Amino acid sequence: MPRIILEAAHLLKSFGDQTVLDVDQIRIFDGERIALIGENGVGKSTLLSIFSGESEPDSGTVRHYGSFAIIHQSGETRMNGNAHLISEFRVPDARSGLSGGELTRRRIVDALSQNTQLLFADEPTTDLDAGGVERLRQFLMSYRGALVLVSHDRSLLDALCTRVLHLEDGRITDFPGTYAEYRAELERRRAHQQFEYDQYRAEQSRLKAMAQQKAEWAASVQKAPKRMGNSEARLHTREFTNAVIHQSAAKRVVQNRMDRLEKKERPRDLPEIRMTLGAARPVEAKTAISVQCDSLQAGNRTLISRAQFSLPSGSRTALLGDNGSGKTTLLRIIRGEHLPGISFSGNIRVNPGVCMGIFDQDHAKTLNLDETVLCNVLSSSQLPESMARTVLARLGLQGDTVFKPVRVLSGGERAKIALAKLLLSENNLLILDEPTNHLDIFTMEALETMLADYGGTLLFVSHDRAFTSAVANRILTIDHGNLSVFEGSLKQMTEDAGHSRSTESLQIEISALEMRMAALTARMSAPKKGDRPGLLSEQYDTLAAELRALKQAAEHSDTKKHK
Repeated sequence: MPRIILEAAHLLKSFGDQTVLDVDQIRIFDGERIALIGENGVGKSTLLSIFSGESEPDSGTVRHYGSFAIIHQSGETRMNGNAHLISEFRVPDARSGLSGGELTRRRIVDALSQNTQLLFADEPTTDLDAGGVERLRQFLMSYRGALVLVSHDRSLLDALCTRVLHLEDGRITDFPGTYAEYRAELERRRAHQQFEYDQYRAEQSRLKAMAQQKAEWAASVQKAPKRMGNSEARLHTREFTNAVIHQSAAKRVVQNRMDRLEKKERPRDLPEIRMTLGAARPVEAKTAISVQCDSLQAGNRTLISRAQFSLPSGSRTALLGDNGSGKTTLLRIIRGEHLPGISFSGNIRVNPGVCMGIFDQDHAKTLNLDETVLCNVLSSSQLPESMARTVLARLGLQGDTVFKPVRVLSGGERAKIALAKLLLSENNLLILDEPTNHLDIFTMEALETMLADYGGTLLFVSHDRAFTSAVANRILTIDHGNLSVFEGSLKQMTEDAGHSRSTESLQIEISALEMRMAALTARMSAPKKGDRPGLLSEQYDTLAAELRALKQAAEHSDTKKHK
């Protein structure tokens, strides 16, 4: 039977008058892979912080039965990392000016190097490039302990997790299965809830019509005419009275059935966007922007040299590259910024019909923090308020939230407002730098839908593979100073480069196995209390067999490559 690694009971946590967590019980077992999902601001990071002991619940208990580590979403780290992991994740030395992706790599390596039995990972792919995400995926797949993962990367969740904890309104829904299976189950439940609601409404309408009919029948019974004699009038009055009593009784029966009718709630549907955003002022020319880059340098380091590309009007282009390759710098040069320490030689031609909108991580540049959400998004839009509220609702900002000042909202909510403001604006070309950072999964899926249908031109940087696959129809890649263009989707590009990617994937798995074997060797040479030398030896032999098979596969792949 699997061993319990963590057990939490009767957790309560509130901030002011808002209850964030109200969890009866959670048990995490050795070797489990758990996805913790929920909308922005529901308390996922708070729950991880309580699990790891960094913060205390208002009431309740958390018990650990093994060692644990946490990959934080942000912040510095002491960096006592394993040398092998430092090399694999290409972790830079501590210095000022480290990029977001480089800081993320340091936090990952610091946590993985502790070799614990339980790992909490809070958005560990934030700012990571595609290579870093793939390395993280491979190492987490080979991780032997239990994992609790908060991530907006759905492909990562599906690759790793076999249990889902959905946090909503402080409560946990526990589902055994992958994130994709959980989403399918949610759709099944929603469809069933819609069926029950439709049946409830139909029966409610039928009973209301029946009650109205009974009332009309009772009202139609005529009183005795004045010209009737006394005996005839008394007889008619009795008949009238009996009819009214009968119909009133029948109406009460129907009303009682209506009162006892079990109420069914309508499933919450996100409002649909009924028009194409970004199409109000199309660029008439075939090309929105043309870029000729003779040289782009940061200090003495060349980021890009001798490259040229264009953005066809109406295209959706993803800019890919490793951390530090110059993606954000290139975006800022295209939008006309002058950056200290950056030199650019070349030519950028922007079509006169282009109206450019920009999204970056500093939302204070585009938002008035003292104004309400609705005022912010309408300030640069000619669209009606109903359309603005529809877009905000699709991004998870509904109800009274739209009347709150931006200042009181979280970073994730501000990101949603900045995105909504851009989507509703008169711009016909959007430049988006990591628009999915800090968004929850549900908001990301809605944003995907809106951007995939966007009527203008897009150029964006995102390290989320599923998001890029859903939105982009062109790929720009920066690789060691070279810039290449692929006319097609990320899936098509991946299939074309499938051979080289599979070779790299094998090498990452080999490195992960070698690291685990080294850790086992250390344990066998100096066993801890409770270690079973025979079992450790069996595990080592199993890993050695897996390693031999992987190396043979890598050699075979390399041989085919050079034929």
